[in-house]
Amino acid sequence: MIERLAEFVNRHEELSLLINDPDIIADQDKWRALMKEYSAVAPIAEKYKEYKQAEKNVNEALEMLDGNNDDDFRSLVKEELAENREKMAELEEELKVLLIPKDPNDDKNVIMEIRAGAGGDEAALFAGSLFRMYNKYAEKKGWKTELISASESDLGGFKEVCFMISGQGAYSRLKYESGVHRVQRVPETESGGRIHTSTVTVAVLPEADEVDVQLDMNDVRIDVFRASGNGGQCVNTTDSAVRVTHIPTGIVVSCQDEKSQLKNKNKALKVLYARLYDMELKRHNEEIAGERKAQVGTGNRNERIRTYNFPQGRVTDHRVNLTLYKIDNIVEGDLDEIIDTLSAAERAEKLKEEQQ
Repeated sequence: MIERLAEFVNRHEELSLLINDPDIIADQDKWRALMKEYSAVAPIAEKYKEYKQAEKNVNEALEMLDGNNDDDFRSLVKEELAENREKMAELEEELKVLLIPKDPNDDKNVIMEIRAGAGGDEAALFAGSLFRMYNKYAEKKGWKTELISASESDLGGFKEVCFMISGQGAYSRLKYESGVHRVQRVPETESGGRIHTSTVTVAVLPEADEVDVQLDMNDVRIDVFRASGNGGQCVNTTDSAVRVTHIPTGIVVSCQDEKSQLKNKNKALKVLYARLYDMELKRHNEEIAGERKAQVGTGNRNERIRTYNFPQGRVTDHRVNLTLYKIDNIVEGDLDEIIDTLSAAERAEKLKEEQQ
């Protein structure tokens, strides 16, 4: 580990010179790539420098103790020695976490798909509640939300809704949301006051582009049709809606949110890229890791990950056995406590794997 850390310090110093080189600054693409690497390397290099300073303090304290018989002086030095040894241990654990390989998709934007599952109208209403929750969370983070497509239910919820969230680190936070979300509450459609259980499926896809996915447009069929539902004067008057079909995989993406056919096509292709990339990513991860027990961050969409129990005011994330009695805050977008716990669990599992 020490050798790896020394390499990070050397690379940090090298990058510090490169990002201030006028020739490199003139090449903005190269400069941005180096700045991104610098941002990743800097925390590790700085933390290792702290570790080396604490180690130096320990060695100096040991030298001062050697041959010195002054009790008061030795007491002070021993206290300083203990503090620096404790600091070294803490820094070593922090460095182990920092050395865990970072998910290459963490800095990407995300495409989220929410679909009503079991529960009919109530499931569709809860799909709308989740859509609102993620919009609120994005607002708190200063991220941008853009609707891609939506199929509304009769009572105001969504049979399915697809949208993009753009912002620094969006995928690193929202990737834990993939899976089945279960709600237990008295439906607005139920007059008898009985508690119903419904489910909604959430998929979180890292945004992909042509660099990430090899897409042959000869494998893609694009159909246009007239939009339906809310959409203003253009609805049912122009063929602005677009349906994109990837023939080899059977993936179908429809988009009718925009009045422009070209904009709808571009949005649909963006979702197609993301789904193809997600398929390749899962296949690659399964080849490398097999059926690992630790799948906190991968979001198996068939797995029940969280329950929202409104009568008891609690939200339970089943992956980490976390229960919070603050459902009102959570559905208003206060997701950080849940996401922080899931992120910590994933780091701990990765650290365990690194040490095996």
